[in-house]
Amino acid sequence: MTIFALGLNHHTAPLAVRERVVFSVERLGEALAEAKRLLGPEAAILSTCNRTEIYLSGEQTAAAAEWLARYHRVEPAELSRYLYTLPREHAVRHAFRVASGLDSMVLGEPEILGQMKEAARSAEAAGTLGTVLGKLFQRSFAVAKEVRSTTQVGANSVSMAAASVKLAGRIFPSLKDQKVLFIGAGEMIELCATHFAAQGPARITVANRTLERAQALAHRFNARAIELRGLAEQLHEHDVVVSCTASSLPILGKGMVERALKARRRLPMFMVDLAVPRDIEPEVGELDDVFLYTLDDLQGIVQGNLDARRSAIGQAEAIIDTQVGQFMHWMQGRQSVPLIRALRDQAEDARRHEVERALKLLARGDDPKQVLETLSQGLTNKLMHAPTQALNEASGEERRTLAETLARLFRIRP
Repeated sequence: MTIFALGLNHHTAPLAVRERVVFSVERLGEALAEAKRLLGPEAAILSTCNRTEIYLSGEQTAAAAEWLARYHRVEPAELSRYLYTLPREHAVRHAFRVASGLDSMVLGEPEILGQMKEAARSAEAAGTLGTVLGKLFQRSFAVAKEVRSTTQVGANSVSMAAASVKLAGRIFPSLKDQKVLFIGAGEMIELCATHFAAQGPARITVANRTLERAQALAHRFNARAIELRGLAEQLHEHDVVVSCTASSLPILGKGMVERALKARRRLPMFMVDLAVPRDIEPEVGELDDVFLYTLDDLQGIVQGNLDARRSAIGQAEAIIDTQVGQFMHWMQGRQSVPLIRALRDQAEDARRHEVERALKLLARGDDPKQVLETLSQGLTNKLMHAPTQALNEASGEERRTLAETLARLFRIRP
């Protein structure tokens, strides 16, 4: 039994194509059952916004590509230009790299590992995760753990939102005691709110020009909403301020922040300005009790962290190469299982036959010592007949090779 992977991802296909071949969660079990019935004894599907991949035990690569296109009602010729097909060790290496975050849009991101685990659980629930794919996914998870624990591939923040939270942690011992203010209600603020909310701050406030939009975002995070025009009166209540609006003029000026600091009795404020043009006047950063970071500051941190991750790729690839070799050795060992089973069955038949014969002799009253002697001789002759006959019938180079093989199998030193 062999293994292969087929699919497309953000490297090979645009979003407009990727979104056409996404497997919905509701129909995933049905798709897995169909894939197993048509393509092979084992099947698993990994489907995310950045990739759709099918892992199969078998070699029906052409049939798999046709099935994927037909299932999603896409012309096979149209889809084929975006697909990659990875046989045997290439499929194994790919799975290990995906789990480790080396094939992700954001290098080292951890979300893909959870998505792969979910793909394995879905396949197991559908009854399509057999011995080979089960071993592949379990080994992928172990490799990902080793890569993340022994290299810097997954270390440090590589998103603006995550970097903002990490910087805030340098100013305040714990964000659980801090009050956080978000100015704006767009996509970037939503992402930042998600990261900060995960830290469990004492309070979250969303300020926006349109109160309805602020309320919609605030509802998601059990926060409160205020209008932008009320910012001056409430700014001093907050320890962390993150701003990202489309305003052409600064939202927070130096004077407003100075008044807030006075009301706070000089308690520090951590501010992040993610807007272009800027929401917070640059002069605010000159105030003693303000820690102001701009988009450029965060970009430098993110880029430095990304460079650190990239420098660890070589280490990660070396780990993966070793693990691929071990997995393929296991796969090759499984190919011998039918032969080993046949050898054991043949030996068991010989043993059973000789035991039955011995029992009849004992029942007849023959000397037990002689019966055991006859049993052992008969068993020896039967087990050695096939290799001895093969050696006698061989000649020339074939005989020499067979003799070396037999000596190795039976650990004989000629």
